[in-house]
Amino acid sequence: MPLEITRATLSDLDQLAPLFDAYRGFYEQPSDLALARQFLRERIEHDESVIWLAVNDDGAVGFTQLYPTFSSVRAARVWVLNDLYVAASARRQGVAQALLTAAAMFARDAGAIRLELETTPDNRQAQALYESGGWQRYDGTLRYHLPLGLALA
Repeated sequence: MPLEITRATLSDLDQLAPLFDAYRGFYEQPSDLALARQFLRERIEHDESVIWLAVNDDGAVGFTQLYPTFSSVRAARVWVLNDLYVAASARRQGVAQALLTAAAMFARDAGAIRLELETTPDNRQAQALYESGGWQRYDGTLRYHLPLGLALA
């Protein structure tokens, strides 16, 4: 079976949650499969994100998750490609590029003006992947964040 990219649904949680947990681990978060599953369930149930799942003969091997936002200046839809992960066993086989292509086609078909993403300065492999797919850096802005320090009860 060749690589298949499909939009994830609740029925995909058993395949998707371990990938999401591994993705979080890549960013040095502790493994918590229940948390990963619940987070994804909520995003899908509340239609708060779009997740594309890559499946081959070995099962689910990668995913990307998009979140909607808007450009007020352009008065148009924008999608943020927040997460992209491919299992180590499936890397360098075109999975990430296939997921990026599916995300771009979805966003274009949905009438978005662009996709956005962010990666760390030391993630050279990701940068090379994005640039080879036509992604362009835009250095005209500085990104800031405001930690809200939400306390857990």
